[in-house]
Parts: sequence; C-alpha cells; structure tokens
Amino acid sequence: MKSDHHTSSWLFESPLAPFVDAFMLHLFDCRYASNTIDNYLAGLTHFAHWLTESHIDVKTIDERLIQLFLDEHLPNCCCEQPAFSDAKDLHAALGHLLALLRDDAIIADPSIGQSPVDEELRRFDDHMNHVRGLAAKTRKHYLSIVRCLLLAQFSDRAVVIAAIKPEQIRQFVASQSARCTVPASISAPVSALRSYFRYRATLGDAVHHLIGVTSFPANWQQASLPKTLTKHEVERLLSALLPDGPAALRTAAIVHCALDLGLRSSEVAYLGLDDIDWSAATITLRGTKGRREDVMPLPTATGQAIADYLKYERPPTSNRAVFVRNVAPRDQPVGPDLIRKSIRQAYARAGLPYTRSHLLRHTMASRLLEGGSSLKEVADVLRHRSLNTTLVYAKLDSKNLAAVALPWPGSVS
Repeated sequence: MKSDHHTSSWLFESPLAPFVDAFMLHLFDCRYASNTIDNYLAGLTHFAHWLTESHIDVKTIDERLIQLFLDEHLPNCCCEQPAFSDAKDLHAALGHLLALLRDDAIIADPSIGQSPVDEELRRFDDHMNHVRGLAAKTRKHYLSIVRCLLLAQFSDRAVVIAAIKPEQIRQFVASQSARCTVPASISAPVSALRSYFRYRATLGDAVHHLIGVTSFPANWQQASLPKTLTKHEVERLLSALLPDGPAALRTAAIVHCALDLGLRSSEVAYLGLDDIDWSAATITLRGTKGRREDVMPLPTATGQAIADYLKYERPPTSNRAVFVRNVAPRDQPVGPDLIRKSIRQAYARAGLPYTRSHLLRHTMASRLLEGGSSLKEVADVLRHRSLNTTLVYAKLDSKNLAAVALPWPGSVS
C-alpha cells in the first residue's frame, strides 16, 4: 500500500526512518483498514518531522514526550501543510510506535521509580497481591490513594509511619471525600488507607490509632431496592436480540451470559474456549472478582447463543478467548468496556431506558428468588464471599416477606 505520506521526506529523513517498514507491517498484521493505516502513517510522519525539527533522539521517546507533542505542539502547529493533526488518530498511532520501539528494545519500558515512596508502594502491592489476593484493578486503585498520602507526608524522604498523625489522616480523608459525589465512592479512600495500615501492622508498626480514625461514612446500602428488569422488559430485551446485523450474535451471547448466569462484564470478557465443557454443560469462570475458579452449569439458552456466535459470526483467529474483536486490532479478545457497550446497545434496541450492565445480574438474582431459591443459593450463584452482600435481595422476595410480615394495626389478621 502506498500513500503520499509514505514517501514523504519528513518521514524518511527523520530518526524514525529505520522503523517505518516494521510500523507498517505491525498495522497490517493487526488488520487495520487501509484508510486507518493511511491516517496512522500520516500521524507518524507529522511526529517524525517534529522530532527532526526539535533535534530529539529516538531513544528519548516515551509517554511524556508524546503527551508534550499532543498537548503543546499540536494546538500551535505551524508545520508546512499538509500536516496530519487528528489528535485521536495521532494518539493511537504513537501508541503503536511506543509498543514497537519497546519490543525492539530501542527504548526502555516505563521507568520504575526508586524513591522511598515507590519502594514502599511496591512492598505494599506485593502484600496485596500475594497475601490478600486482591485483584489488579483494586490494587491499582489502593496504590494511587496511598501514594497521594505518602507523597503529601514525605515527598522524596523515607517513609516513617510513626510520623503520621491522626489529624493528618482526617484531613487527607476529608480532602479525598470532597472529590466524591456519592457515599459509596467516599468509602474508597477509607478502604485503601485501612488496607495499608493493616499491612503496616503486620510489620509490627503501632498503627491502631491511625486505623481508628479511618472510619467509613454512613452509607445505607440497604435503603433502596436493587433495580431489576420486569418480566415484560426481559421479554422485550430478548426479543430485540435479532440474528442479523453487526455483531448481533456476539451481543446475544453476551446478554445471555449476563442475564442467565449473572456474570460480571469482566467475567464475560475473560471467558475462554477451554472454559466451556460442552459435554458436561458447564462453564468455568477463571477471571473472577474473587480470583477463584468457579464451575457453573451452562443453561441451554446461553449455550445455544454462544454456539451460534462461535459457528456463524466469530472471525477466524488463533486467540482462545470466546469473544474477540471484529475490528482492528484483530485477533484480540474484547474488553469489559465492549461488553458493557454491547449490553447498552441491546437495551437501546429494545427501547429500554437503561445503561448499566449490572442490572442483568440483579435481574437474575431476583428471578432466582421468585423461583423459590434461598438467599444462600443466590449467594452461591452470584459467587458472593459473604452472605451479607446478598442480603439486599431479600427485599425483593415478596413471597417470603409476606409470610413474616406483621398485620397492619387495625386490619383483620
């Protein structure tokens, strides 16, 4: 494939000239459309020209330099026309360039900080990962909060936990809470700090006075009913899962996984072909929130929806994920965001005013209760570690609630 930008002197007289062929081959391997490849190559050409004009060595390219190009050069660009300036495509193209240069060891992986705070956070992360078994997303969130605290207290100095005062923790939590809009999110910094201080307690530090001031804010989670789809809305949703259209069978299989099995978006995204035992009609969940392996029965409707997708719509690929991308970069599994997007699109096609994918998980729990399942059975299906997490669904069990409710004063009992 040729383009005007491909033969540009901007590119071939730049520090990036030796990597153009590899860059093009990478885009072809990812099966990007010709127009997308043209745009990415045009973006690379613009960036290459900026490197040349700024006398920047290719070995210094990193995320910071790319952000400098996008934030400072691009809005004020006075390069000769035509200079490609679509920020979204430029960001994507330069992301591919970074990956390519790192794969070839031209540039180093993002540097790992060596400050006392960085070292402390690495040890805390190891504890969360290997001792507590927390998911990567949770660890990342906790680390970002604890990093803010430690940098505010110690900057680039050694971390001395005894130097932290309760009043400083109160002020930090208050400042973090001011950024939150709902009570549930206010609990996040408290959870992170309590986790960190408990880690320090395992090292023998006296931190009970610090744990004591990290109390959770009032949040009456059981005050409202969990939102679920009505029986009529479920029928509308399933009826709207048409067998044709872009990614129609994939969307149908995703909706069935969420509605029939109560799977979270991440669990749907991480399903692998080897996780399905068709002869035993079971499915093994490996990418779960609790980092456990759970074997669940595979309902007929769910199995049929997955089978239809695999047989008629899934693109040819060596990737072992059940759900894979239909557009470039191909041969890659879908992510949780695409799972949520597919469910939102299914709601829209059914004319339902909803957006949250978790609504289908709530609906599945409600249907189990209506069918006579106990709270313990619902907790097992939802894979809740604590039965307390499942108690919110008790308010949806109108049949059993009616059996224990006292008569209204003055009414006939």
